[in-house]
Amino acid sequence: MLNPLKHLLTQFFMPEGNQSLLTDERSLQLATAVLLVEVMRSDAEITDAERATTLTALRTRYALNEDELARLMARAEDTVKGANDYFAFTSAMNDHFTQPQKVALVEAMWKVAYADGHIDANENHLISKIAGLLYVTHGEYIAAKLYARDAAQLG
Repeated sequence: MLNPLKHLLTQFFMPEGNQSLLTDERSLQLATAVLLVEVMRSDAEITDAERATTLTALRTRYALNEDELARLMARAEDTVKGANDYFAFTSAMNDHFTQPQKVALVEAMWKVAYADGHIDANENHLISKIAGLLYVTHGEYIAAKLYARDAAQLG
């Protein structure tokens, strides 16, 4: 009963031609990269520090070499331009990520947000929204934020 509904929602919310986008490890890498790129794009300016933090998060999480990382970032930046919402990305993560992996993603998003030395209201709203879609508890969300802030030495 739920699979046909999930399939219908996926077809409805996914950009045309991307229905199989989120079915393998590379697709999960892309979903992760898209959400991190969205954090970079959510404030007034994309800084070198935000880009470097995004690359570090992806390199650490997926053990990618520099060529793979560059291709993933380029694809994420293209994908994010056509994305209407975050459902397809977070849905795939909810299906395939453990709770600690989802919390680690929220922490990585906070690290990207803190990379430029301050948190923009749009960054705060975006990360809160995505954390909710990933079923990250409020306590986990706050702990991830504080850990990222301390790592950025802004505390």
